[in-house]
Amino acid sequence: MKSILEGRPALEKEVGQIAEVAGYLWQNGWAERNGGNITVNITELIDDEIRSMPALSEVKAIGDTMPHLKGNYFYCKGTGKRMRDLARRPMENGSIIRILDDCANYVIIADNLVQPTSELPSHLAVHNRIIEKGSNYKATVHTHPIELVAMSHNQAFMGKDVLTRILWSMIPETKAFCPLGLGIAPYALPGSVDLAKATLKELEEYDVVLWEKHGVFAKGLDVMDAFDQIDVLSKSAKIYLDAKCMGFEPDGMTEEQMNEMTEVFHLPR
Repeated sequence: MKSILEGRPALEKEVGQIAEVAGYLWQNGWAERNGGNITVNITELIDDEIRSMPALSEVKAIGDTMPHLKGNYFYCKGTGKRMRDLARRPMENGSIIRILDDCANYVIIADNLVQPTSELPSHLAVHNRIIEKGSNYKATVHTHPIELVAMSHNQAFMGKDVLTRILWSMIPETKAFCPLGLGIAPYALPGSVDLAKATLKELEEYDVVLWEKHGVFAKGLDVMDAFDQIDVLSKSAKIYLDAKCMGFEPDGMTEEQMNEMTEVFHLPR
């Protein structure tokens, strides 16, 4: 069967970038087995031919009404699919879905009947809020960065902006490339409504949220932007933990040094 990507270079490039990021998640050790999810809004890349394509699946319920997603299209990692496989064969390990006009249901339109992630309602709730706010963000990524998850096992780090200050202070680029810092969502059952609500709340203030004892959830302008923010935060966490393994508490940048970064690079306060 002809792939939806054929003859559509912009869409093919977007899906290729998703596959590239999936490979990075696996290579970093952040995507064991089928861990993690990626959902990207591709509506602006959809043409009239795609809009007229018949559904491959029956109508499927989202589980909630998402009024701002009417007629939107998303690429979604498949449930039970592995990032390492998505990196090589994105259209066999993910699918493209269309949100129906009732904003409560969707259908799969390409390329295969790959059921989207079980966490699709949470991802779509974030995208619904992104559109409601008029934001240009298009991508959401959930993954399991080792050092960040390790730090979330210490309650001393779980207060508001405690980890943000530590991670910003490890290396100048962290504040430059992740200027909003890191939100914190207390432990909740994976895939639960409580976790989804906590994540949505934190994403009002942050672009990346640490799920205690679980992983992170990030939103970005595209999938690479979301990955990059996780990557720089993870690097800072690794620097901190490496220093601790060497037997000392890292000094970190001083408040004066971080304030200088804020002024020179016009970063949010």
